[in-house]
Amino acid sequence: MSHRYPPEGGLLHTPANRTATATLAALAACRAEETVVEGRAVLCTPGHDLVVRLGPFTGTIPRQEAALGIREGTVREIAILSRVGKPVACTVTGVGEEGEVLLSRRRAQELALTALMALPAGTVLPAVVTHLEGFGAFVDVGCGVTSLIGIENCSVSRIAHPDRRFVPGQAIYALLTGRDRDLGRLYLSHKELLGTWAENAAAFASGMTVAGWVRGVKPYGTFVELAPNLTGLADQTEGLAEDDRVSVYVKAIQPTRRKIKLTVLEKLPEAMQPAPFSYFITDGQLAAWDYAAPVSRPL
Repeated sequence: MSHRYPPEGGLLHTPANRTATATLAALAACRAEETVVEGRAVLCTPGHDLVVRLGPFTGTIPRQEAALGIREGTVREIAILSRVGKPVACTVTGVGEEGEVLLSRRRAQELALTALMALPAGTVLPAVVTHLEGFGAFVDVGCGVTSLIGIENCSVSRIAHPDRRFVPGQAIYALLTGRDRDLGRLYLSHKELLGTWAENAAAFASGMTVAGWVRGVKPYGTFVELAPNLTGLADQTEGLAEDDRVSVYVKAIQPTRRKIKLTVLEKLPEAMQPAPFSYFITDGQLAAWDYAAPVSRPL
């Protein structure tokens, strides 16, 4: 499913997509088989039709076919306007002898959503971050079908805003935790793919000095994130605030209590962007997940 209906942009430069969009005959075959292809939206007309460059051809996505929900009025027009300059997934709905090509992004999304709804909970999906809100990150899980990763599910380490974890356009993995077929809604999480306490703690040892992020300042100490799913506690340190970048000395690791004791050495001058995620699971299914378990357990 992930290969047939990937997030938008995943098909654009593939050999299969180039072949499927190379000739009118190939596009006609795509129409007959409802094969999803990708092009790049180059223009949105005053009537909000999208003009798409598709291989050597130019196709049109009529406004009502530009996204799921446009026809029903449940999706705002920005869903169309914001596609200009970006890849769009679509099916071919018409091929004229003079090279006119009609397309439907809506139909590609219907096909992707149907496939997603058939997947069992625990399936790991490729995703691309589309935009961020204070309550979570919206991600494309196939052909522009978006779903929400709530802020509480971004990582075990608590964050004030999803922009501490993600940036729009970032390719990530997401865990399908459930779905509502009546509402056409998918439920996603992310933290389970970033490993258990033990898996993360294995990268550190007493005596190390490492960099981290301040994630909480309390009267009894300062919480410092060493990895998205791993936080240690340092003694109270003056002059620190949430999201400060600091260097810390690892005083002790206590596996039985799942605790790491730290000493803050200094505040670092630049708040560097976090390193790319180190995923412990990137495909298949996650049978069960317990942060306290030794390892994650994929099927």
